[in-house]
Amino acid sequence: AVYSDYREALARPDVDLVSVCLPPSLHAETAVAALQAGKHVLLEKPMAPSLAECDAILQAAAQAGKMVSVVSQNRFQTSMIRLKEVLDSGLAGRVVHGAVNSYWWRGQSYYDLWWRGTWESEGGGCTINHAVHHADLLLWMMGMPQRVFSFFANLNHGNSETEDFSTSLLSYAGGTVAQLTASLVHHGEEQEMIFQGEKARVSFPWKVKASLSRDNGFPENDPQTEAALQQLYESTASLTREGHPAQIENMLDSIDQQTEPLVDGAAGRRTVELITGIYKSACSGAVVDFPIDPQDPFYRGQTMLPLLPRFNRKRRSVSDFKSDSITLGRQA
Repeated sequence: AVYSDYREALARPDVDLVSVCLPPSLHAETAVAALQAGKHVLLEKPMAPSLAECDAILQAAAQAGKMVSVVSQNRFQTSMIRLKEVLDSGLAGRVVHGAVNSYWWRGQSYYDLWWRGTWESEGGGCTINHAVHHADLLLWMMGMPQRVFSFFANLNHGNSETEDFSTSLLSYAGGTVAQLTASLVHHGEEQEMIFQGEKARVSFPWKVKASLSRDNGFPENDPQTEAALQQLYESTASLTREGHPAQIENMLDSIDQQTEPLVDGAAGRRTVELITGIYKSACSGAVVDFPIDPQDPFYRGQTMLPLLPRFNRKRRSVSDFKSDSITLGRQA
């Protein structure tokens, strides 16, 4: 059945799980309504444009006793599961530097779609709507940083108020650092995640390299460590299902078994908090510490919006595109 008002679908007693695939500005309203109607919710990324909206969703889920999962389908790739296993094993040593490049390319017409290209409706540009995948993976692999320092700009999309490029430096307890770059101007969309450990480098797309120190401090190859890491990577079982189907299966299993999904609401909120810190830092030119306080103007959309730059004025708007061809980034 097709409804003109989603509330009609929520009124159906035979609906147990709702998948919300709407523009980001509508996520919180729809998810909260679904939860209050007694439905579990699978929510498209980003969870919501602001932390206040994320917390409203989490509160509604807690009150209803229902589950929320935020779509992060890249966690459900064999290559990512294997990389996570390698990092968690400690064979590469403590990660001292992470470099994550969320490289995408979009033409000028991309921002002609009515809800894209404004802070109010999209919630941001490439950082929150493209690099959100890599931000989630970075937090899954390395955890939440202590602080962030960022820069953003609109380099080549004249019909968008929002950024099409950002780059950030993250610092962690114990001295670890990471970099996260989001872009819509990179031809080829060559995305990568590189983790430099004390003993070895591992990455997506998969590559392993390990070094030992000569007496003078210069490197020589460490084939033994490389072989151990390669063996662990290859021995980690392949997923029987990947991407969106795998995440949907995980959500259904979690409902049946009353266990938390792999990407729960708290994980979705953490990603939004990191991105909120990136936007705050890029706007202020200052280092931003985590967590972000509920009294911070960047916590709520209505107080954050006046502080965000309008890089361009949106002048063109279409209701939909004729073509349904999309790219999903690099797989390896």
